[in-house]
Amino acid sequence: MIRWFFRRKLDRQEQRLNVSMDYLRHILDVSPAAFLRFMTVLSFSGRRKTLPKTVWFAAQLAALREEHCSPCLQIGVNMAQRSRVDPHVLDCLVHGRFDDLPEELADVASFARSVATGQDDDESRRERLRERYGEQGLIDLSFAIAGVRVFPAVKRALGFVHECPVVAAGLSDQPSPSKVPAE
Repeated sequence: MIRWFFRRKLDRQEQRLNVSMDYLRHILDVSPAAFLRFMTVLSFSGRRKTLPKTVWFAAQLAALREEHCSPCLQIGVNMAQRSRVDPHVLDCLVHGRFDDLPEELADVASFARSVATGQDDDESRRERLRERYGEQGLIDLSFAIAGVRVFPAVKRALGFVHECPVVAAGLSDQPSPSKVPAE
């Protein structure tokens, strides 16, 4: 009964996000207990207490970009689009054009990239982010970065990441100003 219930939920999520959830079905089929445990990651990765939504998505998408898992990045883009994040911002994040973002978002995206790649050596950027968002905001940023990295790691470990399609966000077709506000 529990498998049936969660399969239906996965079907709905798959339709909503337009990305395969086969790896989650596999976990559910093998071990419903492991599936339920894994679902707790969603509350961790989705935690946002103080950050503006665009800032939070910027951190997530910049970190996901470094994971080289287009389906995971596509899910992040789809969720950001549903939250009405500016298409130009999404285009810049997906294509790594952080210099085309406002300074606030460029700092966040560069910070997320450096943390995700283990190159985090810019203490001044961390301090700017701490001053801008406070300690709670820095915690939100760290959870946004770390939380989204779990999904590609699990998919890769289980053998569900193969040739990843290019992110089909349809963002480049959008007219966009050179700089957009962070929120």
